[in-house]
Amino acid sequence: MRIANAQLWVDDQDAALAFYTQKLGMEVRSDVTLPEMAAFRWLTVAPAGQDDVAITLMRIPGPPITDDETAQQIRELVAKGFAGTVFLTTDDCRASYEELKARGVEFNEEPQERPYGIDTGFRDPAGNQLRLTEVRELAAL
Repeated sequence: MRIANAQLWVDDQDAALAFYTQKLGMEVRSDVTLPEMAAFRWLTVAPAGQDDVAITLMRIPGPPITDDETAQQIRELVAKGFAGTVFLTTDDCRASYEELKARGVEFNEEPQERPYGIDTGFRDPAGNQLRLTEVRELAAL
């Protein structure tokens, strides 16, 4: 078995698409709307050159999938950053931080030295947490 996709809930697929492609520099892998399924849109993005995995930007469902109250609860959890985290790696966290910041990404913190490397964090327009890490090898215990 292998992981093919991981899903993030988003309230606006167009805003999410713009953020992940224009600000993070990811590529669109799939963007298919199925009219026969109430205009369901399957939208995936991934880093350039990483062909074996993608992030599905899934619109928060309403009726008949979920009732309005449940959809609102999902929106609130996503907005608070508690619906999942995507961990991105880079060879140079500080350089990637500066590049993404110049593209308009708003970071929660500056890159910090951690026991595992250098790490920083930001959120997408829906509120999903993303971590950007320059991983260093940990000494064997």
